[in-house]
Amino acid sequence: MTRMLAFLTAWLLTATAAAGDVYVTTDAQGHKVYTDTPQEIPAKKLDIHSESTDQDAVAKEYSSEMKRYDQADEARSKAQAQQSASKESTRGTAAERAKRCADAKQQYQVLVNNWRIYEPGPNGERTYLTAEQIDKQRADLKKYMDQACAEQ
Repeated sequence: MTRMLAFLTAWLLTATAAAGDVYVTTDAQGHKVYTDTPQEIPAKKLDIHSESTDQDAVAKEYSSEMKRYDQADEARSKAQAQQSASKESTRGTAAERAKRCADAKQQYQVLVNNWRIYEPGPNGERTYLTAEQIDKQRADLKKYMDQACAEQ
């Protein structure tokens, strides 16, 4: 569309440059009529200077304008691609957050449902937690679960 507009503008410039003299007359209703061939004799010739258009200069200007349009289109395409990539990375992050939330919920359920909770010792032996230690771990894990699921 923009290329067509640029072409029409260049064509109009060459067409008007070749038009020649311009006359103004007034019709029966009092409206001014501008023309290059007056229909009535009391036409007033306007002092408009025109030059012939250099076809090479017009073609060169048209070519440079098309290059600018192409560069603008390319820049717009790159920006859209970057925006699309940014959306993809956000989706990946959202999926990671959902997984973190699901894992935290699962760990919390295991901690709530089990009564004999232990921590492995340095030699592989089990050290069972007291009721207070279990309550503290449950509270800590609940806090972590709430935080992980709040990010979604």
